Amino acid sequence: MNKTNKDIIIVGFALFAMFFGAGNLLFPPFLGLITGNSWLNGFTGFILADVGLSLLAILAIAKCDGEVGKIFSRAGHKLSIALGCAIMICIGPLLAIPRTAATTFEMGIQPIFSGFNSIVFSIIFFGATLLLTIKPSKVVDIIGSYLTPALLIALLVLIGMGIFNPLGEIQPSTIDGVFSEGVFQGYQTLDALGAVSLGAVIITSIANKGYTKQKEQVSMTFKAGLVAGAGLLVVYGGLTYLGATVSGLFESNVSQAGLIVSITEMLLGFPGKVILGIIVMLACLTTAIGLTSATGQYFSKLTNNKVKYETIVTVVCLFSLVVSNFGVDKIIQFSAPILTFVYPPTIVLVVFTLFGEFIKNDNVFKFGTYAALFISILNIISDFGVKIPLINNLPLYSLGFNWVVPVIIASVIGFFVKSSRSKLNSESGEMTA
Repeated sequence: MNKTNKDIIIVGFALFAMFFGAGNLLFPPFLGLITGNSWLNGFTGFILADVGLSLLAILAIAKCDGEVGKIFSRAGHKLSIALGCAIMICIGPLLAIPRTAATTFEMGIQPIFSGFNSIVFSIIFFGATLLLTIKPSKVVDIIGSYLTPALLIALLVLIGMGIFNPLGEIQPSTIDGVFSEGVFQGYQTLDALGAVSLGAVIITSIANKGYTKQKEQVSMTFKAGLVAGAGLLVVYGGLTYLGATVSGLFESNVSQAGLIVSITEMLLGFPGKVILGIIVMLACLTTAIGLTSATGQYFSKLTNNKVKYETIVTVVCLFSLVVSNFGVDKIIQFSAPILTFVYPPTIVLVVFTLFGEFIKNDNVFKFGTYAALFISILNIISDFGVKIPLINNLPLYSLGFNWVVPVIIASVIGFFVKSSRSKLNSESGEMTA
């Protein structure tokens, strides 16, 4: 195997492992449980919102030389900083990183060592995360070369057992809107947000391997993304199917962490708990390492290195240590409104960035982003019980994409409103003509 292909596989494996963290173990089996014989429909929505958006985000960040700020820059300086910081805090110490430790404890440690102290475990977990994150250039190689193969083997053993020895008959779906539920569960993994930040870690690694031209980096990132996407497709599909096979054995109010623990124990007995512990530890540790490194790189660049990378990752680990002790369910509970607010404008800017060379007017970015934010705010208000008829009547509401049409309309309006950049381009064009 030549060096380039080997590097693509290592980076692709690293991407897979960084994406496959806490939520990726929790949400697919639960989605399979509540969608039953419609699990494939729900799984399609899940893949669209998770893998599909993540690959788009990875490509967008590659086109921006690994700098998160560049994705948001054309929406305006203040908004770009606000959105960038919101995303990094979400996928950093507020939600995603603490969830990795909480999930590891509840699914990997507690079922085997019931009396183990959660605070002591958090100290050990984030001590290891800090140790493996402090040198960012080594992060991808450590994950891609060593941790991911072990993670994949453990996952495939579990899924294989569930396919060849189904635990029960798949029952009819217990919910309406199966596809939109899949989309929502895909959102909850935080992968699309994580991809925006993890791209910076990947680009740094690719550059350190000698691929310094943007064209090479985009190509390498795209191919590595396909490797990661293929792995995620297989694993997510397997886990969703496992959940569907127990749709007649568990109620929909079952704990998400408890569900995957029960499935594993039913398939493999006590050794299954040990295997699950290994899977959870590897999956969550690799994600924690990747996200901590990404958060450190972003805020270090944002402050022009006035705040050192090492300082930031240390603070992130300490803050995450505290939040992780709230428990998985609590973290998931308060993450929902935050994700509803952050996701739509991020998706808009990722898609626009991919076609940025064809969009000359910055107001297309600005108007579209503000429209997404406005609808997101209305969605959050509606979720808290305030009736807003406009929200329910917007196209694609049932699929969870009621912000799409308003964004398109606002972007078209923005196209006809001249921005300062378009004026400058026009003037420079006239001068050079």
